[in-house]
Amino acid sequence: MVDNSIESYLAARNALISEERSIRRDFRELHKATDAELHADQIVRAIKLEEAKTIWAIDHPDTPNVFPGMSYLSARSLITKTKIFQLISKMPKGALLHSHLDAMVNAADLLKMALEEPAMHVKVSTRLMVSSLESTMPIFRGLKPSEYSDESSITSSTYVPGTWVQIRRARESFASEYGGSEAFDAWVIASITINPKEAYETHNTVKKIWKKFENTFEIAEGFTTFFPLWKKYLKEFFMSSIEDGISFIETRLNFFLKYLIDAKGEETVSHRDLVVTFDEVVQDVKNEMNRQGRPEAFIGARIIYATLRFISCEELNWYVDDCIELKQEFPHLIAGFDLVGSENDFKPLIFYIEPLLRFKHRVQELGIDLPLILHAGETFGDGSEPDSNLYDAILLGTKRIGHGFSLAKHPRLIELVKERGIAVEVCPISNEILRLTSSVCTHPLASLINQDVAVALCSDDPSVFGNMGLSFDFFQVLMGSDINGLLTLGMLARQSLEHCTLDNAEKARAITLWEKQWAVFIESVVDGRVFAT
Repeated sequence: MVDNSIESYLAARNALISEERSIRRDFRELHKATDAELHADQIVRAIKLEEAKTIWAIDHPDTPNVFPGMSYLSARSLITKTKIFQLISKMPKGALLHSHLDAMVNAADLLKMALEEPAMHVKVSTRLMVSSLESTMPIFRGLKPSEYSDESSITSSTYVPGTWVQIRRARESFASEYGGSEAFDAWVIASITINPKEAYETHNTVKKIWKKFENTFEIAEGFTTFFPLWKKYLKEFFMSSIEDGISFIETRLNFFLKYLIDAKGEETVSHRDLVVTFDEVVQDVKNEMNRQGRPEAFIGARIIYATLRFISCEELNWYVDDCIELKQEFPHLIAGFDLVGSENDFKPLIFYIEPLLRFKHRVQELGIDLPLILHAGETFGDGSEPDSNLYDAILLGTKRIGHGFSLAKHPRLIELVKERGIAVEVCPISNEILRLTSSVCTHPLASLINQDVAVALCSDDPSVFGNMGLSFDFFQVLMGSDINGLLTLGMLARQSLEHCTLDNAEKARAITLWEKQWAVFIESVVDGRVFAT
């Protein structure tokens, strides 16, 4: 006889939910959680429910239509006022595995660094007008002394468009009718960041927002390709990451330009010079952490060699050889190889199949550990050329997949990713601002976690998006799902270290150090110290 009772139905319902949840790693491994971890998870879930009522269910005059996991740029000011964010900001986050080095320092801090450089100059290509200030973009460059001009202001009625002005002088002389020096700062910062109006209103297609996104890099390039700034820039990136609980970094360094500009304004700084300096700054930061009595706070950083996916196959062969040479000289620093740039607009991986297969053959022949770590599937297409990059990335043996936004549509590829231990570098705030999804609530990350795909949470280009560190991305992931809890965030942090490119011994050490930091953090959640100022 069939049991049609409510009790029987509810038992079957609970069993089905439990069966599906058991696919997730964080639920499957609940038996490994300590009592303190379970208690801390309950505390966070309780705060999450409380703030859903006290923050995300009430009207805010400056932020209409709020809800947990809503669009990041609109919610940012509210996020920073929450107890959940206060807690997450103190959480040990493991590794940052997907970032682009030319977008890793807060825009205001980058401008301050540039203002300290006598060789840094600015110009505009058309006459500046108060009415056109927002649409007139600055151009920056470190100049040779012979290129300096006597021009004192870019807002002067006598300014000739295209004339360089020393940046500090340009700031100090920015006319009062334009808003003075504060307006200069705001103008520069707006040119290298994306604001809510651009993200959610005016640039309302993927193509439009990517155009703005690419423009921020073109403008900031005047700062990030000036070598005297580079060392300070690197240290600020590492130190700010450490303060956000990031202990290891693999960052994509774009080697598209053959040389950077030196202190004399000459293009002399080679790729090797960049790697040597990177190594020096890593050691400097390690020494600083030792002096502070926090040696475990920074394990180190490595470079994913990247170039742009609009070059020719012949050019890619040159970059491949350059990458391999740098790997042979600096085996501890070069982590992998990637092609970057808009998948929707530039060449697909299949276009580069010959040089990429050559790369794999040479690496194997030389016996060096230099994996492909490829961007793929950063698109909402299904069966489109950008979506099909996922097939090639997996067949080429990529160690991780950058973004993998469209992966959730491919059941067989998900099976292969799990079988081959390929992690997905997920960048939820980046994907939302670049219009692949309206909010983290509709992001495919939930599907990947629910199907037990290994995920590393990443920030992508935080200087452009304003999601410095990883706290904001972890916050959005927690708030965007009713299932996710503190143990989910711990799982994501741990997975980032499990799928980094450190060798087995270094990786084991990194995970052990993280586990110690995690245990201390859990204790601070349980006893309330995490909320102490």
